[in-house]
Amino acid sequence: MKKILGIGIFGITAILVLYYAFIYFVTYSEGTRSGELIKISHKGFIVKTWEGEISQGISGAQIFTFSVLDKDKDVIAKLKEYQGQFVKLDYIERYATFFWLGDSKYFITKVTKEQSPHSRN
Repeated sequence: MKKILGIGIFGITAILVLYYAFIYFVTYSEGTRSGELIKISHKGFIVKTWEGEISQGISGAQIFTFSVLDKDKDVIAKLKEYQGQFVKLDYIERYATFFWLGDSKYFITKVTKEQSPHSRN
């Protein structure tokens, strides 16, 4: 009986570890988005995550929401610095997410400041 219980617990643990590894390491897509950085915040009650938004157009309907992992300190610093400016974001999209990683399936990996297409020089 103990052997069957031990095998069952090991099997459930292995499935949970494999599921977590799949969600964390396997990406669905990679890409780039550009827009005006309108929000970056550190939010949450028990688990705080970094969340942000860029506006990709004139209307509020074209908002891209994203998350940033806590380990990406340089990305967070650049997002804070570029608040309100036009930026280009490189991201990965995961199949799903966990609440301690972020609200969105889109995770930013790189931020660069861009010239706004709305300004004229």
